Amino acid sequence: MTQAPKKVAVVTGASQGIGAAVVDGYLRQGWSVIANSLTIKPSDNPDVATVAGDVSDPTTAEAIVVTAIERFGRLDTLINNAGVFISKPFTEYSARDYALVTAVNVTGFFLVTQRAIAAMLKRGSGHVVSITTTLVDFADSSVPSVLTSLTKGGIASATKSLAIEYARKGIRVNAVAPGVIQTPMHPPESYEADVRREPIGRVGDASDIVSAILFLESSPFITGEIIHVDGGQIAGR
Repeated sequence: MTQAPKKVAVVTGASQGIGAAVVDGYLRQGWSVIANSLTIKPSDNPDVATVAGDVSDPTTAEAIVVTAIERFGRLDTLINNAGVFISKPFTEYSARDYALVTAVNVTGFFLVTQRAIAAMLKRGSGHVVSITTTLVDFADSSVPSVLTSLTKGGIASATKSLAIEYARKGIRVNAVAPGVIQTPMHPPESYEADVRREPIGRVGDASDIVSAILFLESSPFITGEIIHVDGGQIAGR
């Protein structure tokens, strides 16, 4: 009996934190993975192909999708996880801050997603999940984050737009909006203050985000949805 080919996921920002956990989550599901980050190292796992580079560089974006097709023959899911978070008062953001955040959060999303959807259209199926943030919908005076809201808020809106554009073409588009998650982005000494902001009384774990993504993966009737994984923060306090 011929074994069905493995499905293939692309994960950007895959070298640590949420991205690395997502790679492991898809591998446990029996998928093959294209893992990207700026400095990711080659993998010994035959089911993992790595592509090092900046997602805001068109050459990297192209290499990610080409590697999926050439190495594994298909591309089923894209996880847009690469992102930059800089928390500063609005008037203290520099032109360099603006350029960096918009390059990774917006240009990278645009370049990789456009190429991934083009590949998915050839198969007539696919799934895109982007990582945004609860701060887009629930601003917090203790965490100034205008550049994050500007860029990730745009991705949240784009998620709905893309979901409608491609709903009849077999491609679903969703997003996951985390609250505070235990990753290298959040130093351990900040957790005590973070816990006070979380209605559920703890900060999240990368596995919480993986569970949400895999739930969306297994839910073919869900598209255009933004799932908040934030310990109840979006509901208020």
